[in-house]
Amino acid sequence: MSAPILIAGGGIGGLTLALSLHERGIPCMVLEAAAEVRQLGVGINTLTNAIRELTALDLLEELDAVAIRTRELRYMDRFGNRIWTEARGLHAGHDAPQLSIHRGRMHGVLWRAALARLGADAVRTGMRLTGFTQTGEGVTARFADGTELQGRALIGADGIHSMLRAALHPNDPGIRWNGIQMWRGAIEWPRYETGDVMFVAGDMKEKLVFYPIGRGSTPETRLTNWVVCAQIGDPTRPPPRREDWARPGQLEEVLPHVQRFRVPGLDVEAMVRATPEFWEYPMCDRDPLPFWTQGRVTLLGDAAHAMYPTGSNGASQAIIDARLLARLLGEHPVEEALKAYEAERLPATRDIALSNRRGGPERVVDVVSERAPDGFTDLDAVIAHEELAAIARGYAKLAGMVR
Repeated sequence: MSAPILIAGGGIGGLTLALSLHERGIPCMVLEAAAEVRQLGVGINTLTNAIRELTALDLLEELDAVAIRTRELRYMDRFGNRIWTEARGLHAGHDAPQLSIHRGRMHGVLWRAALARLGADAVRTGMRLTGFTQTGEGVTARFADGTELQGRALIGADGIHSMLRAALHPNDPGIRWNGIQMWRGAIEWPRYETGDVMFVAGDMKEKLVFYPIGRGSTPETRLTNWVVCAQIGDPTRPPPRREDWARPGQLEEVLPHVQRFRVPGLDVEAMVRATPEFWEYPMCDRDPLPFWTQGRVTLLGDAAHAMYPTGSNGASQAIIDARLLARLLGEHPVEEALKAYEAERLPATRDIALSNRRGGPERVVDVVSERAPDGFTDLDAVIAHEELAAIARGYAKLAGMVR
């Protein structure tokens, strides 16, 4: 048997790559730094183009069981006035749904599938990458416990704090913070309308994101994800320390922002107050890189292109990375495959990341808020439909959601 593809990181991107390589009969190993795998995080959206890829891996049934098929996305001002509405997934005529899901539950589906298909020897925890060397024939990866493993290639799917990225780019300026703090929580809550509607309200200085991510204990409830974002810091300053990235949120800090929103049919303040535990995170990304690949080593997902969570593209783009890389590794010699992967995915994800810095599709609420900060009664008097469509549909094309 040939040496495996070594995958540093067992997150959504790394596991999708492993499952995709296994599908093609290519040996691989997932090497996760954490000592144990727990279902962490809150809600994420996974877009149609990514769910199409996971469906090809025969994972849709399990994902469906723990997710919500998003029917509609709305953009609104902070008073609940609608700015833009669009159908999503199957409801928009696509061949796959958009899934809103708890990140930990999605990760659990992928982790269990990898264990079942690859075997426990190929999916390991407690494997923190510390370095590597490579030759024209392969890569040797070194880990904190003293283990050394030989592989045909080494893929860095080790997240925004990637060790492999730092090794390839020692002068990278690091993580960038835009001064926005996010408070994120999930709670079982009475369903909003039909129980499959997502909305974004406000603007980039103060924003509310709401979407159901799972069925509740009764037909009238949903496991519901909420995010409150507020500009609280100076974007020219360094980001908060790493230990401040997922700490428990404080009600007294988030409530002043929550109380500015008025959404018909939803008591936002009551929902936030009732959430027993929620978390705060800085909104961060990284500058696009000039290259991802060096010989038999490359980057994937957040390690390659960490981006602001506007447009729901973080996990989705990692999945697309993984599927393409697996296909190319099945068709070409390793170094040729990695170069072709970078050539296609680096410019595509760079453009999405830079668009997200400008607000991505959520820029529709920014524009309206700038022109009508106190709300509006006639949207057409504030912005033309064609201008809204150019923002929303332009981003959908950029992100590969429409062809």
